[in-house]
Order: sequence, then structure tokens, then C-alpha cells
Amino acid sequence: MLDLIRKDMILQKKTLPFMLLFLFIYLFVNVSTSWVAIVFCIVIIMNAFETDETSSANLLLNSLPYTRKEIVSSKYIGALFFIFLTLLPIFIGNWMIHGEIMHWKVLLFITSIVMGFISFAFPFSYLFKSKYLLIGSGAVFVIYMVTLRFIPDLNDRVREVVQTVLSLDNSLFYFTIILSVALLYVLSWILSIRIYSRKVF
Repeated sequence: MLDLIRKDMILQKKTLPFMLLFLFIYLFVNVSTSWVAIVFCIVIIMNAFETDETSSANLLLNSLPYTRKEIVSSKYIGALFFIFLTLLPIFIGNWMIHGEIMHWKVLLFITSIVMGFISFAFPFSYLFKSKYLLIGSGAVFVIYMVTLRFIPDLNDRVREVVQTVLSLDNSLFYFTIILSVALLYVLSWILSIRIYSRKVF
């Protein structure tokens, strides 16, 4: 299974340097580090997922000495690696450029959002195709732009809610968040294994 994770890393070796370059460019601009990190994590993870979606890729994977459980598990474990590989340069870049050390609450927020997205995106993509997820994302973006016409300060409101959550000083609250996200991720993992195990190529 480690070979499958390594394979995803190798396939992304041409994409990652460009992504990291754009990442550092965004760090110089006055853009929310959290949202940049979330977008970059999701893009890299879903790009790695899409490489194995073709019928030929699936036939090749299933001809190798790996169970379908291991194939799916490699995606979920690999996603955690990609989150780490994205957050590490952001953490270092933010410190070098702005002289700020990212708070652990911000890192938790980013990781929770990405893991939450993956928990829904992977089962959906195994059941259908990730391209439909992209179409859905486009529709959501259109709805978002229309909503901005009626609620111009929507971004400010969302930012205030996020800042309120991050300013909370309650250990039980953060423990509950960690536990909930971890449970959702594991349940998604199990569901994806069941979906992929029943697929015919």
C-alpha cells in the first residue's frame, strides 16, 4: 500500500513545484492564508485522485497484487500526506515572509475543512466521477456569486464567524471538533471501500 501512496506522490512531482510556487506568490499578497491553504490542499488531493479514475488505470491497479481495500486506503492516507505537504511550506513561508507563526487553531481549522470535504468528495467520486463534483462546484460558485449580489458583505460575515470560532478558548470544543472530523473521515473511508469493492471495470 505504501507503494500506491508513493506512486501518487511521484505522479504529482511535476504539479507540486508549480503549486508551491503559486502558494508562495499568494503568501505575498494580502489573501487569507487559511482559504489559500484549503483550496491548494483540495486541488492537489483531487488531482491525485483523478489520475486513477480512467478505466485503464483502474484495470491496471486491480491487476496488481493489492486488494481494493488497500487501493482506497492509499487514497485516504495519501490525502493526509498531501495536507501535511501543503501546510508545511505555508507554515514556513508565513513565518519567513510575514514573521508570523501560524496558530495551531488555524492549522486545525484548515485540516478539518479539508478532511470534511474529502469525506464527502471521495465516496461521491467513487460512486460517480470526480468530474461531476467539479460541475457541482461550478454550480455552487455561481450560486455564491449570485448571493454576493444580494448580500455584499457575505465574505465579511463568514470571516467574522471563522474568527469567532478560532477565538474560542474551550479545550472540549476543539476535542469535539477533532473527534467529529476523525469519525466522519473513518466512516467515509469505510463507505468508499464498500463502494469501490462493488464496482465492475
